[in-house]
Amino acid sequence: MPRPPVDPLDVVLPNGLRIVAASMPGRATVSAHLRWPLGTAGDPADAQGTAIVLHEWLQRGAGELEARAYADAFDRFGARRGGGVGREHATLGVACLARDAAQVLPLMADAVVRPRLEDDEFEGARQLALQGLAAVADAPAERLLEAAVAARYDGEHGRSAWGVRAHLERLAAAGVRAAAGSRVAPDGAVLALAGGADAEALIEAAAGAFGGWRGRVAPTPAPRLRACARAHRGGHGEQTHVALIETAVPPRAAGWTEQALAMTALAGATAARLWTVVREDRGLAYDVGSAIHVVADDAYRLTHAVTAPERAGEAIELLLHELDRSRGGLDAGELRRSQRLLRSSVVFDSETSGGRAARLASDVVRFGYPRAVERIEHEIEGVTLAGVNAFLASRPPIEAAVVTTGPSPAGAWSA
Repeated sequence: MPRPPVDPLDVVLPNGLRIVAASMPGRATVSAHLRWPLGTAGDPADAQGTAIVLHEWLQRGAGELEARAYADAFDRFGARRGGGVGREHATLGVACLARDAAQVLPLMADAVVRPRLEDDEFEGARQLALQGLAAVADAPAERLLEAAVAARYDGEHGRSAWGVRAHLERLAAAGVRAAAGSRVAPDGAVLALAGGADAEALIEAAAGAFGGWRGRVAPTPAPRLRACARAHRGGHGEQTHVALIETAVPPRAAGWTEQALAMTALAGATAARLWTVVREDRGLAYDVGSAIHVVADDAYRLTHAVTAPERAGEAIELLLHELDRSRGGLDAGELRRSQRLLRSSVVFDSETSGGRAARLASDVVRFGYPRAVERIEHEIEGVTLAGVNAFLASRPPIEAAVVTTGPSPAGAWSA
């Protein structure tokens, strides 16, 4: 008999921090994933990049430990750290041996509860932000994503997620430190814990470490959508990168699971429709794919291809045709294959303590609650062929923004 799903524990501390925890018996590690509303969309219009610099600066010394000693403290436990900044949220992650979790969690907490934010560590944080911005120029996929986001959103959410060079160059320690007061707080934050330790014990340890965190976060403006348009953003290289951006079903709306299965059939493997038709049959693109992106309460589908400039127009028209054709539904074989692939993806992503913790935090932000892996699998298996095809038939005709980067596309396409 299959075991019933064990839902993660879910508590909210008096300071507003939400903690979710899942035990993973037999695992030797514990991972913690903190996610809170420090995103680039909340940066001042004349100080874009503040969130990125602040996020790095927080990790350069905390509590009684200056930067080098703070890093050494994690190293003594063999703990691994990570994290980053997006448009809506920032993350901090730590993984350690399960037996060390009660000692490592307070170190992690100090970065947000008791950051030192010392002047002599500021410049290093600012220089890393500038290097990250410069690296985007040599990353075609990242430049395409930036262009796609700018085509989808107006205002704060359409800005670069890497900041603006002129703004980063004039940032000062005093201004970024002042911003920390309203941007590093437990209000709206989620801490997810997973691994080979008792879930209740993990929550108790986390509550002790993070319970002294105080403050409220300034709200981030809601995303504002642009009208669909076609644009070429330029750039170097020998290939043209294409992005089609269209509205998708958001996580809390009916049809999310059906959409995920349809997307798997469209672009979830090398036997999926886009890969087969666009790359294998027609040889139009070196790489092609499609994925759902979520920003606040909005979701969009980003379909991309890498092609020769002279074939970009043909590739765009074929992509639009295949996206529209997908509204005609799946066959029984496609649905079965998509269910297996999607279930495998969920299980594989949740096999490690780090993957499980990241998924729990994402669930809380996207759906409002943490989900047991078994429940996600049940939802996937519960979708019928009639159900997924009814969902696809209900979708409106394709209306997509089209953006290209790299060499100017030739042929029928025009901005």
